[in-house]
Amino acid sequence: MNHPRPKVRRSRALGIPLTPKCVSYFERRPYPPGVHGRARKSTSDYKVRLLEKQRLRAQYDVSESQLRRAFDAAARGTGNTGEALVAALETRLDAVVLRAGFARTIYQARQVVSHKHVEVNGRVVNIPSYRLRPGDVVAIRERSRGKAPFQVAAAGAHSAHPPRYLDVRLSALHAMLVREPRRDEVPVICNEQLVVEYYSR
Repeated sequence: MNHPRPKVRRSRALGIPLTPKCVSYFERRPYPPGVHGRARKSTSDYKVRLLEKQRLRAQYDVSESQLRRAFDAAARGTGNTGEALVAALETRLDAVVLRAGFARTIYQARQVVSHKHVEVNGRVVNIPSYRLRPGDVVAIRERSRGKAPFQVAAAGAHSAHPPRYLDVRLSALHAMLVREPRRDEVPVICNEQLVVEYYSR
């Protein structure tokens, strides 16, 4: 059977489906992979926090150093550190491309940005971690819009309900970040307070 094994295994290890294709596999076996997957019960506070940090990392497909930098920046602010961390990750260019419905997964969104298919305020940006500010406009480049993946996206295949912090014109493959996202609007599965505790230990 052909399925994305590494992502399925990672989904089961983290307890969350990481791609749409993983959902059915994950629902059949929602326990960690391996012989003892179902039996794993004992855990420590450290392991719980570590797992939550790994979950957050996986959902945005960021490196450890990228997540650490985002945490440090969030911790320097005056608001809730966990919420600020999620907002910082959610306003990365690849995350906005995903939420706007221009890509099916965060992995595809990163590839779309890296391959120079995306403009920010009319200029090509190929850095997935590029941080957007309210008022920034993200669009698929004119020369890329005729490509099959973007035709599929423009037809609404990936996102019927974009979040309220984005103003999306899907048929035009155009989106604006209206404001910073609120935590309750962000669809990541994570107790961000445990991530804060992990980094603050």
